[in-house]
Amino acid sequence: MTTGTGKIKVSTARILVVDDEPEITEIIQTFLENVGYQVMAENSSVMGVERARNFKPDLILLDISMPHMDGYDVCKELKKSKVTSNIPVVFLSGRDAKEDGGRSFQSGGDMYIKKPFSCERLLDIVRVVLSSLNR
Repeated sequence: MTTGTGKIKVSTARILVVDDEPEITEIIQTFLENVGYQVMAENSSVMGVERARNFKPDLILLDISMPHMDGYDVCKELKKSKVTSNIPVVFLSGRDAKEDGGRSFQSGGDMYIKKPFSCERLLDIVRVVLSSLNR
């Protein structure tokens, strides 16, 4: 959600969570909604791309390891589209941070967080990324 100045009101931002593990998306969605964000979740990478185009989130939280299309390919696809190219992407992964972190940025991601993570850590990252959009 943007204000009349084009800046995002951090507390009412729209966040899309894409992770093939329903338990993860449910935990993240519930937590972020409880602190005031509007959250949409998808458990399919393909549906995540479609939802990003229609929902037009202010931020995408994206798992890397997913069937059909991994998070890197999802991010590359989103960055090619005029509608979604400017949406920041925070990658979520349980794999090696050195390998995934580098590939995350190469594919267009803005930040990377290693699973498992605390909800408080995730919230800190969400706030940092959304605040950077307002500068």
